[in-house]
Amino acid sequence: MSQTEIVILANSVKHGQHCVAGKCMNTGRWIRPVSNAQGAELSHEQAKYQNPYGTYGVKPLQKIRMGFSQHVPLPHQPENYLIDGNLWQQNYSIGLGDLPNYLDQPVDIWGQDNRVQHALITSGFYNVPQSLYLVQVEGLILYNTDDGKRRASFTYNGIAYDLAVTDPKFDEIVRDNREVNQILCISLGEEYQGYCYKLVATVF
Repeated sequence: MSQTEIVILANSVKHGQHCVAGKCMNTGRWIRPVSNAQGAELSHEQAKYQNPYGTYGVKPLQKIRMGFSQHVPLPHQPENYLIDGNLWQQNYSIGLGDLPNYLDQPVDIWGQDNRVQHALITSGFYNVPQSLYLVQVEGLILYNTDDGKRRASFTYNGIAYDLAVTDPKFDEIVRDNREVNQILCISLGEEYQGYCYKLVATVF
């Protein structure tokens, strides 16, 4: 597979490393760069790009050209692509005002619960055509539970959700009471104890 330019819509925390995802600038399809065929996260070095000013960690809204060696889809994450190991290149960025152009319009976010049984996916009873959504939500509330877990509650298409948040900016947004745009990048995570949990990867 040749080089592809994607607009970054997530660089979230996964096992202390990076889960990066975005949409192809040409096709509009989601791409999740991964470090092996099992869908592993990217290291700090693998999630960096170069521009004329130096080498930096990738951030949402940047347009990044990256290379892949092959498509490595999983039943619960069909848009995984194996990186080719070359340093990514930045080609400008989009603005927050451009985000509505990249919104998805699913009927729901993989059903109404906060997780999907992995066995239902692998057996074909539940089809996952895509494991990433960029959606406009309503009534977004970001909060910490009593045991320190980061959560987001919101309504999408009349359905109430309460999901874990893996956006590394979460603490900063909550601490500074920062105004957000009610646009979320939501990912269906890897299998954990029989379930794939829905995760808020980016809060815009």
